[in-house]
Amino acid sequence: MKNFLFIPLALGMATSGNSQNEPDPPNILWITHEDLSPIYGCYGDEYSNTPNIDKLVEKGHRFTQAFSNAPICAPARSTLITGMYATSLGTQHLRSEIPVPQNLKILPELLREAGYYTTNNVKTDYNFDPAGRWDELSNEAHWRNRPEGKPFFSVINFMITHEGPTNALRSSDTDQLDRHHDPAEAQLPPYIPDSPKMREIWAHMYDLLTVFDNGVGELLQQLEDDGLSENTIVFVFSDHGHGLPGHKRWINNAGLQVPFVLYVPEKYKHLVPNLTAPVVDQMVGFVDFAPTVISLAGAEVPEMMQGRNFLGGDVNPNEFIYGYRDRADDCYEMSRSVFDGRYLYVRHFMPQLPFWQDAVIFNKGGSYEEINGLREEGKLPKPTLDWFNRKPVEQLFDLKNDRWEQNNLIGNSEYAGLVDNLRSKLDQWMIGHYDTGLIEEGEYMTMAANQNTSVYEAVRQFSSGDYARFTEAAQKVGKVSDPRELIPALEDENSIVKFWALVAVDAFEGDVSGVDAQLKKLLSDEAWSVAGKAAEIRIKRFGDEEAYRVLEEKLKLDSEPVVLQAAISTRLLEEKARPLLTAIQEEIMPKYSGDVWGRYLTWSYPMFIGMALDQTQINCGVEIDLER
Repeated sequence: MKNFLFIPLALGMATSGNSQNEPDPPNILWITHEDLSPIYGCYGDEYSNTPNIDKLVEKGHRFTQAFSNAPICAPARSTLITGMYATSLGTQHLRSEIPVPQNLKILPELLREAGYYTTNNVKTDYNFDPAGRWDELSNEAHWRNRPEGKPFFSVINFMITHEGPTNALRSSDTDQLDRHHDPAEAQLPPYIPDSPKMREIWAHMYDLLTVFDNGVGELLQQLEDDGLSENTIVFVFSDHGHGLPGHKRWINNAGLQVPFVLYVPEKYKHLVPNLTAPVVDQMVGFVDFAPTVISLAGAEVPEMMQGRNFLGGDVNPNEFIYGYRDRADDCYEMSRSVFDGRYLYVRHFMPQLPFWQDAVIFNKGGSYEEINGLREEGKLPKPTLDWFNRKPVEQLFDLKNDRWEQNNLIGNSEYAGLVDNLRSKLDQWMIGHYDTGLIEEGEYMTMAANQNTSVYEAVRQFSSGDYARFTEAAQKVGKVSDPRELIPALEDENSIVKFWALVAVDAFEGDVSGVDAQLKKLLSDEAWSVAGKAAEIRIKRFGDEEAYRVLEEKLKLDSEPVVLQAAISTRLLEEKARPLLTAIQEEIMPKYSGDVWGRYLTWSYPMFIGMALDQTQINCGVEIDLER
């Protein structure tokens, strides 16, 4: 990300107006960065040092209710660039290779058609192929490379605030700073353990933000030098919350809320008549950014887009913001959220899985190593220790009175009506947008492959009534008092209904022998999602030898998304996975080994298969070198 600061001035700049004295289409610049919650100085954070951003806000706008729709990068960025919920496209898992509709045109493609020159320096991470969708996509990409007279849409992303640098504590990342943040002055949230190491990481995170702010200052100076400051609408924002536990990967406000600063030059104020004050409280989500930019450019928003323009004279403000948390690395998950501006409702559809799983990604260095060490010493505060336990089935937080989301209001009769309403809104949203998270990842990828189509189109073979059934089946997870209540669903003809019945069995904490006959039968189900989940349950609960055979067979398949699900099930067996070690070591791991992290074949499915199977071996006492 250093090269973009030194690209020579291109041939020319946009003219100041057209023959009718109307302003030319605005240039649009997105200055984005990784893994930070709203801690710019302009948000009232006195520990922060962001003079360039704060100066921009003095003549611009600060949004107080801006949200990523996902608390981790790839699904967040997929939503951002498509104007569609990642859960509609099937792009909600990190990291994946999803076939998308051929007619899907993402933001830069639509702006190119509108006459814009589009550049990205340099991150995409959309979970689908970005090739050919930008005029420039490289670490040399810059608005200065555009043809003379063309308006530009440029994205310049800073990696410096990513969880990697945050946790690495490299002094070289911040040696440009004259002053560093004092760890002793850090104000830690209650779920971050107050240890010297965590204070050092927290302070370093703020130092990295200042480094980013310096980069913002350089870019704004380049606009000034090019005579473009008053021709360019500038967005500054993060992709989701802090790159620390309790934020990134957590589907709560700490993971979803982002800082967002907008500058609109005077000549383009007519495009944003709804912005009447420097502080903007309307709720906006990443799904809204693409249609908003398209509208600013004077182009037509495709009907396929699911977000809404949040700037302009006819804005219909969002009543709710929806969020999703799905597989991150090899930690499979499905949680959904809805926020009404004060109350955040979260539904965890796999509550048997803790926030902090026993997985490679939670056993790395920095804050993760520190928390694991403090746990072994018995020094974790209760809010942190709770991450290692089963998740609650539902959560409700009053963000007005509970900033740190420590008081779950579920079960409080005073809020029963509110919970019912938010739960209903969430169900309606999932059904209406064909939430692909209701279909196990390996299954929907197989569906798309068999039909030679996109995931988005494959799931639309189902009716809204079908989707209502899937949602109803998923809603039973964590809410049955006797597993025998699930027998009709376990015997259903539909594999998706059966899968969710199995998840409900898995989540049940008591005796499940009452559905043993159904579990045995499902070991031979033609849907691998069903057979694999049944095998996982029967091994965990009964040590079934036939179930081992089923899981091993699934691990040896050629479909990487299906194998990944088998590898995740295998990791969740903990030491009970020992009978599978020979096959893992001799037949399966060699297929997915390579140079990524010094161990894995690629950054996508093979990496996560390998991570799951490495942790499986560690769980069984095998020493694995994970130094990277």
